[in-house]
Amino acid sequence: MSYVAVIGTGIMAAGIAAGFIAQNIPVVILGRSKEKADACLNKAIALAVKIGMAGDNATKDVALVKADQTSEVLEGWFDWNDCEWVIETVAEDLGLKQSIFKYLDEKVPSHIPIGSNSSGFPISKIAIGLKTAHRMIGAHYFMPAEVVPLVEIVMGEKTELPFAESACTLYKKIDKKPVLVKKDIPGFLANRIQHALMREALSLVEQGIASPADIDDAVRYSFGFRYAAVGPMTQKEISGWDGMANAAKEIYPSLSNITTLPPKLAKLMQDGKTGMKAGEGFRKWSKEEIQETSDAYSRRLKAAFDVLNIK
Repeated sequence: MSYVAVIGTGIMAAGIAAGFIAQNIPVVILGRSKEKADACLNKAIALAVKIGMAGDNATKDVALVKADQTSEVLEGWFDWNDCEWVIETVAEDLGLKQSIFKYLDEKVPSHIPIGSNSSGFPISKIAIGLKTAHRMIGAHYFMPAEVVPLVEIVMGEKTELPFAESACTLYKKIDKKPVLVKKDIPGFLANRIQHALMREALSLVEQGIASPADIDDAVRYSFGFRYAAVGPMTQKEISGWDGMANAAKEIYPSLSNITTLPPKLAKLMQDGKTGMKAGEGFRKWSKEEIQETSDAYSRRLKAAFDVLNIK
C-alpha cells in the first residue's frame, strides 16, 4: 500500500499527517529522533480522530532517523518505493531545507513528487541546482493544517505541470482544496491577498480612522461573512462587476501603497508586543481571554468548515 512521507515533527507536521491518516492513507513521519517522531505520530492520530476518521483506522508507521543540527537531516530510511508523496515541514531555515532537498534529490525515485510547506522560501530557491527540481513543488498549508482546507500547490521555475497536477489530485482525494499557483512569486496566492488586506487595515489604524476591533467587525460581518459562501470573484459575478468598477474609480487612488510596516506596528514589534503569545499586541490579553478567544476560534473554524461543505 502506498504511503505519504512527512518530514518534520512540529505542529504543522502533525496536522498535515492527520489529514492523510483521517482518510486511511498510511503516513511515515521522519524526524530528528524516534522519540520526536513517535510524539508527532501520536498527536497526528489524535487530531485525525478529532476531525473524523473516514474509516475504522489507518495504517500508520514511524521511521527512526538520525540527524544533527547542521548537516544531513535524513539517514536510515530507504523504503521509498511505495511512497506516493513527500512533504517537508521543518523550521523556516533555508539551509536546512536545501540540505533535506539535496538528500531527497539523490535518494527518492525521480517519479515521486516532493513538496515543501515553506511559507516564505520559494521552491525554486529551495531546489536550486538539483537535478530533479522538475518534480519539486511548494505545498503550503495554513494553520491549523488538519482543519483549514486550502493547500497551495506552487510551481517553481523548473516544476513540470504533471507533478503539480498529481499533487492536486492527491489533495482532492483527502478532501482538501488545492489551488494551483503557476508562478513562484512571494506570498504565493492566499498570503498575497491577505497581506494586501492587512496593509490597508494597518494603514487605517495608523491614520486613526478605525480601531483594530472595528476593523475586525467590518471584515467579519460584511465581505468576510459573504466569503464563507463564495469567493470574491464569484461574489462580484453575482452582484455585478459594473458596481465594483465604478466604486474602484473612487477608492483605488486612496488605497495604501506603503512598502514598509506602519510606525505603530513597528513600535509594537520593537516593544515585544507580538500578540497573545506575549500577552499584548494592539491590546492586552489576560490568560482567560486568550483561552476564551482560542476556544471560540476553534468552534468557528469548525462551523466555517461545515458551511464550506454545503452543496
